[in-house]
Amino acid sequence: PDEAGVRGTGEIVALLRRAGERDLALCLLSGGGSALLPYPAEGLTLRDKQETTRILLQCGATIKETNALRKHLSQVKGGRLAQLAYPATVISLILSDVVGDDLDAIASGPTAPDNSTFADCLEILRKYDIQEKIAKTVQTFLQKGAKGELEETPKADNPIFRRTHNVIVGNNILAIRAAKEKAEQLGYRT
Repeated sequence: PDEAGVRGTGEIVALLRRAGERDLALCLLSGGGSALLPYPAEGLTLRDKQETTRILLQCGATIKETNALRKHLSQVKGGRLAQLAYPATVISLILSDVVGDDLDAIASGPTAPDNSTFADCLEILRKYDIQEKIAKTVQTFLQKGAKGELEETPKADNPIFRRTHNVIVGNNILAIRAAKEKAEQLGYRT
């Protein structure tokens, strides 16, 4: 994630905020989208998010745990991109790099309901004993969220998801099947 990504995401956000009920937002997502779609939550900086992610990856946190924090520290991840577009209809065409195609994990799920909470994020920091390594601004932000002082990421029952359609158009299994088929056509035993 870098400042160019923040500027680009800002342009996407501005465009989506103008979307109305009769508009269609077509979203193309792929693995790596977490890094390419950075837009820190209000009061946080790109550096806050970069450092938090670095610390999580260094301590051995899983990608699911890392993404839980990415989603809660963002204005667009964890279903918030779909929320910004509402009441427009959103269709996301998704290239998945996630085993099992968990929608809220691919690119940190900008158009998918989020199953994690602010409280989960604080528990992840405790689990790896990294609270003191995380910036105070991030700690305070997560604590406010856990107390209900900040809006939680959109969950599956949120009405925005009635107008959001996530479609996996490619994934690891499709790629493997295509490679197998082509190899067989070339005479290889697969």
